[in-house]
Amino acid sequence: MATMTVSLPDPMKDWIEALTRNGEYASSSDYVRDLVRRDRERRSQELTIEELRQIVADARESGIGTRSPEQIFAEARDMVRARGLKRG
Repeated sequence: MATMTVSLPDPMKDWIEALTRNGEYASSSDYVRDLVRRDRERRSQELTIEELRQIVADARESGIGTRSPEQIFAEARDMVRARGLKRG
């Protein structure tokens, strides 16, 4: 396994050390590896600009919808919750 040195501000270092003391992570390296895994997963799920353009084109071709703005926003909120993207 390779080694990497990372400089962090004291508050970040303290945060990571607290997580390891609390038993949430075995070590600071374990915490950083988890962050990298999560970031890689998140980035692999992001849509490309071309995919977004296709979604917009498909939406325009489908015509005017019958749902109210409230229904659309409710559906969007449900999707965010289902994907675990909502914070706090």
